[in-house]
Amino acid sequence: MMCSGLATETVTMTEFGDFISAVGKFGLYQKLLVLFLSLPLLLNPFQMIGQVFMVVDVPHHCNTSWIRAVGPNLTEEEQLNLTLPRDADGAYEQCSMYSPVDWDLDSIVAYGLNATEKCNNGWVYPAAQPPSLLTEFDLVCDRKDLTDISQSVYMVGLLLGSIIFGTLSDRIGRRPVFLISILLQGLFGVGLAFVPDFYVYMAFRCVTGASVSGILITDLSLATEWVGASYRTKAVVISHCFAAIGQMLLAGLSYGIRNWRLLEIAGSAPMFALFFYIWVIPESARWLVTKGRIEEAKKVLQKAASINKRTIPPGLLEQLKPETKTKPGSVLDLFRKKHLRKVTLIMLCTWFADSLVYYGLSLNVTSFGLDIYMTQLVFGIVELPGRLSCIFLLQWFGRKKSQAVLLLLSGLMCLIITAIPEDQHVVITVLATIGKFMATASFSTSYVYSAELFPTVIRQTGVGLCSMSARVSGIVTPLIGLLTQYHRAIPMAIFGSVPVVMGLLCFLLPETCGVDLADNTGAATTQLSSSTLENLSKRDTASME
Repeated sequence: MMCSGLATETVTMTEFGDFISAVGKFGLYQKLLVLFLSLPLLLNPFQMIGQVFMVVDVPHHCNTSWIRAVGPNLTEEEQLNLTLPRDADGAYEQCSMYSPVDWDLDSIVAYGLNATEKCNNGWVYPAAQPPSLLTEFDLVCDRKDLTDISQSVYMVGLLLGSIIFGTLSDRIGRRPVFLISILLQGLFGVGLAFVPDFYVYMAFRCVTGASVSGILITDLSLATEWVGASYRTKAVVISHCFAAIGQMLLAGLSYGIRNWRLLEIAGSAPMFALFFYIWVIPESARWLVTKGRIEEAKKVLQKAASINKRTIPPGLLEQLKPETKTKPGSVLDLFRKKHLRKVTLIMLCTWFADSLVYYGLSLNVTSFGLDIYMTQLVFGIVELPGRLSCIFLLQWFGRKKSQAVLLLLSGLMCLIITAIPEDQHVVITVLATIGKFMATASFSTSYVYSAELFPTVIRQTGVGLCSMSARVSGIVTPLIGLLTQYHRAIPMAIFGSVPVVMGLLCFLLPETCGVDLADNTGAATTQLSSSTLENLSKRDTASME
């Protein structure tokens, strides 16, 4: 599902690679294609994290206007003194009030009120506060948990989208699914700004999450299936960098627009500007060949060659034939072989941990104590070097060490945060930023590493299963945040301990840097000696330069 583009190799992949070489492995055509495919990712962070800035906590208290019937001349302060209990710090309780009584005002003042109850008539918020999800749908007190539940519903949408659109992209093509996903994200994203009820809002969020997942799947497929094998990591990282830029845009957008409905429109409406993609986004030539649509594949390949100022030899084009059918693998194959079972279980846990620490830090931007907009901007800034560093880390240190160490360090940052006093906001934010850098790099590493660990006949199934594990983690992450009601350190301790354990398990994986991809499930991935790995890394670095 996710990373399906990295997983569509067949027994004739080498032959099709000749056509990509003839067209140009990463020419102007591919560069423009990656650019167009990456533009929608600028808005994906808004859909994923934007809600955080719509439910910022504000002062509130129960609506006690009932007393105005017997004391119309009471000042606001007198009204609150008579109708609201105070907490241990002397502040008015936010979620309880004194029970209304049928007394006159003099009796209320003389005897006072003692019995308390929950807010039964709504809440009162600061008059100057711009409309937000919190104030409009009363996401406070007993309804406060709906905020985290809504984030989990969005993650459910991501999971459903990876299942639905992953299958559709293999059946009807990458291009139509990509265009449909853009349309759905635009329609339901803008539609969120007009919902009358929070439960309708959550339903729309679920559909929006599914559309985001569809974009991510087809974006990755189209980008990697159109470039040469040696440029796939670069194509993936470029797309991820646009998501990082989107994180920074989110900070500025949410800072400038405080009305949540206008913010929804501003973060979703630009999708409609991408409708020209109907004329510029091509279908995957590789996918067309697998479906036997040879003439269509020839046309798109010739167009790509023309833009790259290359010419495909006529004799080579005549050799373009439908790929030989191979027996597809199944999920069971991942668990039948001992070496595949180990790889599958560890990578499932790795993707789960990646998602847990990444979203755990991203969705808790309001809890670090500093200005949330500045913190979000910093989070976006550190994602860029986090993504780009993978290109070099994977070559210099190999896949296994990079994956293990990055996951370990991201978890350690979260664990250290639990030991920092709550009032040390700067220290906490710095540690969270370092953790976000490591988590981002770890997530990007997992995309590349997983595609190399699974054999060709089962690669799409294996990577898709890992993606589903990450989506399950995404669903659980906001719910873990609810544990703050027991102790503020519990969620961050979970976000830290899981990646540390999973990072240690990654040392049990085989190294895949410079190793030919396995085509079948018969043998484990060959390990390289450290000297061989070093020589390959130097060679790859030199080729990039």
